[in-house]
Amino acid sequence: MKVDGKHFRSIWRERDGWSVGAIDQRRLPHEFVVAKLTSCEAAAVAIRDMLVRGAPLIGATAAYGMALAMREDASDAGLKRAYETLVVARPTAINLKWALDEMRATLTPIDPIERAEAAYARADEIVEQDVEINRGIAANGLALIEAIVAKKTPGETVNVLTHCNAGWLATVDWGTATAPIYLAHERGIKIHVWVDETRPRNQGASLTAWELGHHGVPHTVIPDNTGGHLMQHGMVDLAIVGTDRVAANGDVCNKIGTYLKALAAHDNNVPFYVALPSPTIDFAVNDGIRDIPIEQRSGAEVTDMTGRTADGRLETVRIVPEGSPVANYAFDVTPARLVTGLITERGVLKPDRASLAAAFPERIAAAAE
Repeated sequence: MKVDGKHFRSIWRERDGWSVGAIDQRRLPHEFVVAKLTSCEAAAVAIRDMLVRGAPLIGATAAYGMALAMREDASDAGLKRAYETLVVARPTAINLKWALDEMRATLTPIDPIERAEAAYARADEIVEQDVEINRGIAANGLALIEAIVAKKTPGETVNVLTHCNAGWLATVDWGTATAPIYLAHERGIKIHVWVDETRPRNQGASLTAWELGHHGVPHTVIPDNTGGHLMQHGMVDLAIVGTDRVAANGDVCNKIGTYLKALAAHDNNVPFYVALPSPTIDFAVNDGIRDIPIEQRSGAEVTDMTGRTADGRLETVRIVPEGSPVANYAFDVTPARLVTGLITERGVLKPDRASLAAAFPERIAAAAE
């Protein structure tokens, strides 16, 4: 995707061939800063502190974290230590464990002297695979948008509602929920995006709006509670969100507030789609509401807000009274019954076990291992 006309990915290998560059998403939208990761520990901190975020990008960062670890210590003990350091960085996004399992499966059988080179090669493959998966999501999601266009008056705008950031900043490139939007925009379809601000970290207002703006896609930032009103008044044609984990039964875990949007969409007959890469499917979890662990993050994300002041300074201020307790559940689970379809690289699927299993039998095998 583009930043001021220049193509960027969210993560890459630097010119030295071994260190890793990544956009520091904590600094957006006010500052565009590239961070340099030079150790496994640095990769783990980047994931934990949300320098990088979004399930696919977390997986890619973890893969490079393993490669950085093998450069320092490629012994069996070093491999084990790197895995254990990275796998606990964030608990909800299944892509993290998927990528680490892929790396471990590649590295364990080979001689330690060969592991560093093999680790970088496998991490590069995971990165490129993510890009190709998201291109597939773009093509399959585009068909849904084109079907809406066909029912509208020529030249009429298609309005899409999103939640959180499931754009290219959450992946390596293209994004998941935004991938069909970007492709539609490139094909000349008049498209407009309602961007949920997504409290408490404001990934919609800070990240989705930033990337849509830099790519030239028309959009409007809205408070989180506005979506239902827009749907009631026919101002949303479809909702597309991303996900951090999809259970075998089609339940979808995504950023907190997604469930409420799905309820509003259901009540107003607005199609509600979830865009996901196949590594996000977790066949080891049969009931998303019961079994997916929900990360609870620091209360400071709720009590404090950072922004740019009128004179250009970045300031953090407290918006909650001192002494008031805070709960910060980072995700919720949307039941499969509220999901119109799952947009994947292998087509738009029904949100149920049979459809997921038929499309991705290799994921069942992986879950059984």
